[in-house]
Amino acid sequence: MEKKKSKTALITGATKGIGYELARLFAADGYDLVLVARHRDLLVKVKEEMLQLHPGLQITLLAQDLSLPGASLEVFRKTEKKNIPVDVLVNDAGIGDFGKFYTEDLSRISALLHLNIVALTELTRLYVKPMVQRGEGKVLNVSSVAGFLPGPYMAVYYASKAYVISFSEAIANELEGTGVTVTTSCPGPTKTGFQQEVGSENSFLARFNLLFSAREVAEDAYRALHKGRKIEIPGIINQALVGTSKLLPVKVKAEIVKKLQEVNRSDVLKGNK
Repeated sequence: MEKKKSKTALITGATKGIGYELARLFAADGYDLVLVARHRDLLVKVKEEMLQLHPGLQITLLAQDLSLPGASLEVFRKTEKKNIPVDVLVNDAGIGDFGKFYTEDLSRISALLHLNIVALTELTRLYVKPMVQRGEGKVLNVSSVAGFLPGPYMAVYYASKAYVISFSEAIANELEGTGVTVTTSCPGPTKTGFQQEVGSENSFLARFNLLFSAREVAEDAYRALHKGRKIEIPGIINQALVGTSKLLPVKVKAEIVKKLQEVNRSDVLKGNK
């Protein structure tokens, strides 16, 4: 009998954190993988690990910095050239920053916007069209509970995650009846390399081990994706936070986030004037 063709999942940010854990989950379910990240050496390491656990998978590596203009189209062209139909698109790659907005490096802001918003939007547009033409497909966009709040000291990051939620909900509605679903995962603080990136590894939540693990968030998002859920917020506390935030005025929400950031990151803010 002819072997049934495996489905393929394309995952950005696949070498660490939630993206890496999602790659493990897809591999365990027999999906072929297209793994996208900046550093080829890390991609090779992940591929070797996946093949040791799941021999026979087709794993394509694309070393691409998605914060650069034109990178999304380059990824799409490479999968087209290799004749790889993408059945599941996972937009996990993202970066953050911390500090007063007027002191932030402009190039860092530009890279954040391009990766968190532009690349995610472009990849979704490029891969959803052929999914609709085939009559099936799934998209998982990784946002954050931050997307439901204004975020003093991380203003651009919080705003970028709000965009992901709004954009994803809108196109999920547009795609009803096409066979293509869009799921948005909105985790709270999670144990990933993100804390080191923005310098919050010594925050209250981190010190008292109150962060979700990347594996827990990935498993939650994976289940939601395959159930076709539009919005997934892992954890009762995070769900309560989002629910409560909807009842508060924007000014109050901004002040609460500001105070929490000041408690967690007073060391950085002292030099951020």
